[in-house]
Amino acid sequence: MNKNTKIYIAGHRGMVGSAIWRTLTAKGYTNLIGESSANLDLKNQQAVKDYFELQQPEVIIDAAAKVGGILANNDFPYQFLMENMQIQNNLINTALQSGVAKFIFLGSSCIYPKLAPQPLKEEYLLTDSLEPTNEWYAIAKITGVKACQAIRKQFNKDYVSLMPTNLYGTHDNFDLNSSHVLPAMIRKFHEAKLNNNAAVTLWGSGTPMREFLFVDDMAEAVVFALENKLPDYLYNVGTGEDLTIKELAETIQKITGHQGAIIWDAEKPDGTPRKLMDVAKMHDLGWKHQVQLEQGIQKTYTWFLENIENYKQVKL
Repeated sequence: MNKNTKIYIAGHRGMVGSAIWRTLTAKGYTNLIGESSANLDLKNQQAVKDYFELQQPEVIIDAAAKVGGILANNDFPYQFLMENMQIQNNLINTALQSGVAKFIFLGSSCIYPKLAPQPLKEEYLLTDSLEPTNEWYAIAKITGVKACQAIRKQFNKDYVSLMPTNLYGTHDNFDLNSSHVLPAMIRKFHEAKLNNNAAVTLWGSGTPMREFLFVDDMAEAVVFALENKLPDYLYNVGTGEDLTIKELAETIQKITGHQGAIIWDAEKPDGTPRKLMDVAKMHDLGWKHQVQLEQGIQKTYTWFLENIENYKQVKL
């Protein structure tokens, strides 16, 4: 890999894709390409083929996906299944047909069974049933992992899948109808603080345990996979550390300065009881996260405050 290698980043304007772009640029990579969804519909097979023929990328990083939390997954199961499969299938198959030698596919920890042993090891994939609240997205991502594995096996190409834990950070989505738990909490506590420290109501019991990785650390993991030929097809990317949703809420409450009450709505679903990643495989190869949770939340909240007025996904 050299700094002039032509690298196409799908989803380069999203939270993960933009972090990968910033990180590669900071490391001196000079030939990055990406297109907005308005210019290139990744669900359109012919459009993807035409783009690859025109640009002839040497490496593909697939950070494009239709994403959302429990509410969005529950309300739009077909879109989460079909649109994600369309996006990744078009990218993976066109990359193979175009002779792209290296492909990095990004998935999610939700590919693992709901009640799998903790921490989650890569070999637990497809050993039991999925969490119902996000199985549509999970199934789509599993097909992407298996497609890349099949290409490695059949064509001996360096196609690798990275499964991040829950990601958060700058450029996150703070729309309460589609955001994940951490950015949603940041917005809720911030707005409640402005509203005379009103009480904040949160879903579930607060007892599930979750692991969170700052998006810049995820970008570093992608660069690690880019610059090294990883020996296996699937790697977890996370911190290997988790906390309860209640502890997360209290941490965010402290950082935002909210002084009111927290009310837990036990009528709402909790989701998977625990999702902690076993990251030993990446650690053994030499990658480890650098940003601690409280530091990362502070950075994210600072970015949120700086972009309330002008960032399209912060719909206040």
